[in-house]
Amino acid sequence: MRTTTVVIGAGHSGLAMSRCLSERSIDHVVLERHEVANSWRTERWDSLRLLTPNWQCRLPGYSYDGADPDGFMTMPEVVDFITDYATLIAAPVQSGTAVSSVRRTNGHYRVTTNQGEWRCETVVVATGAFNVPRVPRLSDAVPSSVTTLTPLEYRNPGQLGEGGVLVVGASATGVQIACEVQRSGRQVILAVGEHVRGPRVYRGRDIHWWMEAAGVLDERYDEVDDIVRARRVPSMQLAGSPERATFDLNALTSIGVKLVGRLAGIDGGRAQFSGSLRNKCELADLKLGRLLDTIDEWASANGLDDSVPPPHRFSPTVVDASPPLGLDLAGGAIETIIWATGFRPDYSWLDSMVLDAKGMIRHDGGVADSPGMFLVGSPFLRRRKSSFIDGARADAQELIVELAAYLDAGASLARR
Repeated sequence: MRTTTVVIGAGHSGLAMSRCLSERSIDHVVLERHEVANSWRTERWDSLRLLTPNWQCRLPGYSYDGADPDGFMTMPEVVDFITDYATLIAAPVQSGTAVSSVRRTNGHYRVTTNQGEWRCETVVVATGAFNVPRVPRLSDAVPSSVTTLTPLEYRNPGQLGEGGVLVVGASATGVQIACEVQRSGRQVILAVGEHVRGPRVYRGRDIHWWMEAAGVLDERYDEVDDIVRARRVPSMQLAGSPERATFDLNALTSIGVKLVGRLAGIDGGRAQFSGSLRNKCELADLKLGRLLDTIDEWASANGLDDSVPPPHRFSPTVVDASPPLGLDLAGGAIETIIWATGFRPDYSWLDSMVLDAKGMIRHDGGVADSPGMFLVGSPFLRRRKSSFIDGARADAQELIVELAAYLDAGASLARR
């Protein structure tokens, strides 16, 4: 089978690229191993909502137009939003088509699937960056009496035992799960490493409104000093609750969650925690202050000070004077460990020549280190908001320019 462009993945990023390709009349197909928006359907816990407001759900030629712009979509609503978009743009999706290999030969790509082989000039990788949970190697030392889960396996507290729960990781996923499990009546201990603190609402408006207005979310990958480091920054401690609640560590300790430092090891059935908890929290508090300074400066420069509440600062993160450095996992107090330690993409089907030593695609703002290959839907791909739905929109609209230029250059050479 032959086409100009193969898009791999029919989530919001792949569909955004499909719309941009159609607008330029570039022949293409979207290959999806399951069905449209599959990860939103099958790899999220029951109560999860988007952490971005509904008004920020924007794709090329499409945006949220419901009655609750300041609310946060549930996962079924996200699935409907994306599948409706696929229908609206008449995306050429081939569901149930799993890609097993992508290789470049003789100036073209050969995309091998369980439904046959495609030949194309360009490939867009839109499979997402959150395919495989990052579970630390020390997990091998967890006693057999303790059940372990990843966020892709966790659905609700009802699937857990009645005993204590250790949640490892305090970014957006970790704090949301910790809060839900603690409220279910189970004692939660949260192992905290590097994290990014953020309020849901500041000066009367959603923090994402401020970050968009002040240009924080649009900061570009070529404007930061260390893009590799920037792409590894944990997600902000936010959640999309109907109450627009803040999910920082103070909110969790107020309901009884206990904080410990980063999980550093497990030896003889005993967990060992870093003594850097206070330092990590102070650093997160400092970075939050810098973000709020940026917002306040923008508000003043743009004449908003008289129309919104005045600037304020949040209380420092409260940390016990001597948080425990160890925890007996074999004694029965901890029945479950949830590894909220991040995710990584799965590029096992890609030619290793385009991957770096850590299995990541080598690219410059989504233009892969392989002629005619492009990447979309990865954190801080072209701008800080790249991992959000709205970020995929903006990135796709820029990457289509790069892709079309590549095709035009090839056509020009062919005519000579």
